Amino acid sequence: MRYEILGPLRVVDRSSVTSISARKIEVLLAALLVRADEVVSSEDLVKEIWGTRAPRQAVAALHVYVSQLRKFLRRPNRTESPIVTARSGYVLRLGDDELDFHVFQGLVRQGRAAQRAGRTHEACEAYEEGLEFWRGPVLEDLRDGAIVNGFVCWAEQARLECVESFVEAGLELGRHREFVSYLYARIEELPLNEAFYRQLMLALYRSGCRADALHVYQSARAVLSEELGLEPSAALKRLHHAVLVDAPELEAA
Repeated sequence: MRYEILGPLRVVDRSSVTSISARKIEVLLAALLVRADEVVSSEDLVKEIWGTRAPRQAVAALHVYVSQLRKFLRRPNRTESPIVTARSGYVLRLGDDELDFHVFQGLVRQGRAAQRAGRTHEACEAYEEGLEFWRGPVLEDLRDGAIVNGFVCWAEQARLECVESFVEAGLELGRHREFVSYLYARIEELPLNEAFYRQLMLALYRSGCRADALHVYQSARAVLSEELGLEPSAALKRLHHAVLVDAPELEAA
């Protein structure tokens, strides 16, 4: 069985895909998955589900939700529930099950190891496979509590780093034209990320589109000035100058 949290929350068991319609129970499962194999206190779970508006019988209601969640996760071939009661709360034990974020992390580690060893093609494939696990905004409707919201911020940063590494590996392999449209889409998604502007300028330059590369720099400068009141970073300025003078170091290896 695989739990998927890199998008809307769902559970995949062989060919079946199921999700929870009751929001409070869905928040409960999300919080337990975010801290899989760790005890989450009843107090923290109550805060995650109700925030500052917890009812008087919140702990009793939590017990009911846990019972309903156990029923949802029950499988014919299992004798024990993955949700275990602890002294101060509950823990979801993954056991042989998968969590998509853990698989993603493993692929990123694999990609980094391959890149350090000079196996760029293998690294590029690992990063790309990892990014395929992202199905949309992470737990988009369940971010009211500190547990889920904290995880989302961390996960999105991990995805961003993976995207940058994926593009760097692709450019190293000479896939410049292939990544141009991909990078335009990433800038549309995250217009304040200077790394994507830098990578797009390099991809365009190496594709023979020098004027377009210079236009990307001007776009970055305008966005950063308007949104943050800042000039582009020194790295982006250096790349802009290198493009202007046709610096030989910009050529692909």
